[in-house]
Amino acid sequence: MNFLSWHDFPNGEALAEKLADHVARALQARLDKDGAAALAVAGGTTPIRFFEILSARDLDWSKVTITLVDDRWVPDTSPRSNAKLVRAHLLQRNAAAADFLPLVSPDDLPEDAVDAVEAAIAALPLAFAAVVLGMGKDGHFASIFPDGDHLTQALAGRHHVEIMHAEAAVEPRITLTLPIILAADAVAIHIEGERKRAVLDLALEPGPVEHLPIRAVLARSPTPDIFWCP
Repeated sequence: MNFLSWHDFPNGEALAEKLADHVARALQARLDKDGAAALAVAGGTTPIRFFEILSARDLDWSKVTITLVDDRWVPDTSPRSNAKLVRAHLLQRNAAAADFLPLVSPDDLPEDAVDAVEAAIAALPLAFAAVVLGMGKDGHFASIFPDGDHLTQALAGRHHVEIMHAEAAVEPRITLTLPIILAADAVAIHIEGERKRAVLDLALEPGPVEHLPIRAVLARSPTPDIFWCP
């Protein structure tokens, strides 16, 4: 693990502060360079503190576009919607001035909307200034699941986004693909708890990417920054 940029913290609050600093620096660097920046974040409950702290950072948010690394194909009123989570906790305070690009549309099926989502992502100021990933206990990241029906396509990344169905996913998903994630200026993995650290430790051992997809991110050069607390 010595080759990784590993950051340990005593608790989630301390982690969220430092992760917000890390992402804010990456956004500011891209704003200074290009005058615009894009950020992709994960959903779930783990990043809520990070979202709230980042939202108060002093940046020119009007020149930042925020999107998600993945989302469930559910209405944005659903408690399982990552877009709803971002609106409630990140698009607040200073970050309320940012543009937001959700991945889910009102279409009944992701297959009906994937081309439009692909075009919208391609129109962002790519590469992403920062991507913040979570990780599941099965080693998935974004919606790139070990048993995903489009796992191979999501890892190969001929497109920026891919539709994903998997038993563990419950609903259909839409996800950024591996290459667009790895191309970001800064890639961070945010995990909490001993069980997920054990999964990440296992993923650092040799083995098929298809069994633990997070291995593909850990192999990135330069390596991702890992932010962990118990």
